[in-house]
Amino acid sequence: MKVTICGKGGCGKSTVTSLLAKALARRGNEVLVIDSDESNYGLHRQLGMELPGDFTGYFGGKENVLNDMLLSKFTHQFFQETWTMKDIPEKYYNLKDGVKLMVSGKIHQANEGCSCAMGTVMTQFVQNLRLAENQFALLDMEAGVEHFGRGIDNGVDLVLMIVDPSYESLQLSKKVGELAESIGKPFYYVLNKVTEDSREMMYENVWRPEQVAACLGTDSAIMKEGLTGKELSEKPEPIERLTDFLLSLASKQEGSHVTGTV
Repeated sequence: MKVTICGKGGCGKSTVTSLLAKALARRGNEVLVIDSDESNYGLHRQLGMELPGDFTGYFGGKENVLNDMLLSKFTHQFFQETWTMKDIPEKYYNLKDGVKLMVSGKIHQANEGCSCAMGTVMTQFVQNLRLAENQFALLDMEAGVEHFGRGIDNGVDLVLMIVDPSYESLQLSKKVGELAESIGKPFYYVLNKVTEDSREMMYENVWRPEQVAACLGTDSAIMKEGLTGKELSEKPEPIERLTDFLLSLASKQEGSHVTGTV
């Protein structure tokens, strides 16, 4: 199953991605985490890994990718065949405890241009990625909804939005839900950083409360590890329940003999 994990900046996408990846791996699944946020430099630390090489490097680097895109009038296909998790070259991933991490690309210096090359390569990669039973790909997206515009979500099976206790995030829940529905993708919400005071208000104001798959409170240990750049070690019960939920959805998907996307 391929899952987009999205939301506004600071909502906790990377934290939930890391915790969920670790929980899925503990259950014996192979997990690929795709860091699709060019400005995120913390996800690999939360997973206890070094940052792997930018995947655009496999195609000659960002400049070459852009050149191929321009020469082909943005029709160039970087993948001629389908890929599996085993096909990812060693230079472009790191592996720990059953979790494999790859990175679309990062902004390394000023004036190096937009992230279009990274987005195009990763969009095509996700569309051509084929997963076997008990394999999951979790895509930690950049903030906002640009990934829908790029078409990267067309290649996933499920959209998971992280919603924090803010007006902006609750309003964005409607837009994300509508965009997911427009491309025929099921979507669910994970309410994050929830307190007793904010719980009822969040349920009342998220676009579709019946689509809430999990509710996570604030955890001081997780916050401390995140602030200090340490590997996340906690095993929150809501994440375990969210893992059960995804495994159930994946089982239903496999039972219907669906491959690729749904």
